[in-house]
Amino acid sequence: MLTNIIYLAVFIILVFVLSIAVKAITRGVEAKQTLKEEKNLQLNKVENESSNMEIANQIKELKDLNNKGIISDEEFQKAKEKILN
Repeated sequence: MLTNIIYLAVFIILVFVLSIAVKAITRGVEAKQTLKEEKNLQLNKVENESSNMEIANQIKELKDLNNKGIISDEEFQKAKEKILN
């Protein structure tokens, strides 16, 4: 009878320890995924800013060409639409 009580106590302790371990692993996985998502968002933001700067520079170059008379207003508008799309 005493051995059964000891086995039961050991079983309860093991279940408790295992449940804590599973919770810790789950938290770790969730934290890792959250960090990965945040990193991806930051990378996307940097890429978008870089892309926007490239587009702005291209349009600025086109406007300079237009101001110098190298391309017409119509050519400028077509090129600008092409860059923006």
